[in-house]
Amino acid sequence: MTGPAIDPALIVEAVRAGMAAIVARTAAAGEVAYKADRSPVTEADEAAERAILAVIEPASSIPIIAEERFAAGQVPELDRRFLLIDPLDGTKSFIAGTPDYTVNVALIEAGIPVFGCVGIPATGAVFHGGVGSAPVVERDGEVHPLGTRPALSAVDVVASRSHMTPETEAYLSGVTVGDWASIGSSLKFCLLAEGKADLYPRFGRTMQWDTAAGDAILRAAGGLTVRTDGMPLPYGLTGMPGEDPFANPDFIAVGDRSLLRRPGILPGPDQ
Repeated sequence: MTGPAIDPALIVEAVRAGMAAIVARTAAAGEVAYKADRSPVTEADEAAERAILAVIEPASSIPIIAEERFAAGQVPELDRRFLLIDPLDGTKSFIAGTPDYTVNVALIEAGIPVFGCVGIPATGAVFHGGVGSAPVVERDGEVHPLGTRPALSAVDVVASRSHMTPETEAYLSGVTVGDWASIGSSLKFCLLAEGKADLYPRFGRTMQWDTAAGDAILRAAGGLTVRTDGMPLPYGLTGMPGEDPFANPDFIAVGDRSLLRRPGILPGPDQ
């Protein structure tokens, strides 16, 4: 059975509502609790999720996997289409007062992120796009098209601010790197989609709601996110043994898809 569709404009509206909820609670960023997996959560995370759901749920019956609801054990039966929501991606950045945290909402269809919206509360910028929806960024009252750029011999890399791992450092030692920026949240996908970086490798734990919205935008802009075997990153109940059912494997995101044919970009079997 095919689930109900949802208007992409509703997703963008929901992201804006989540952004507003976070901005209203920025002063309370120091009030932190910890979930069972020891990841931090603030009142802003929970308020943003409530605001997003308040926009979507009255207008659509599409199944929703939302990070804080999931942490509380609320997991609906999924259909071919469902939504993934991360109300505050980059909570550690939010707590630290750095601006690279985002609000993410993505529509998944048959394992593929077909529309995504990423909002940046600290700047007001909103990225969105997907299948049949041209990728754009709305910033300072203007709308700009997104598009990836051709990769040069030295690639500009974006990597996690809070989760740099020895595996990532080892991988990058085999890549000709130009600039290297450490950035939090799904903003890394947006920089690839905007043609401001080339490569985002991630070796370490992420969840599907962390990546789906940015991945959808990146794919629409011409890039791709793949597992280390080169297959596109899948979404849905693809959980690995001993992991959460919505955990991601390690992945590589590129702006220029031809990078995936370059030696060293896809790690070898011993990495």
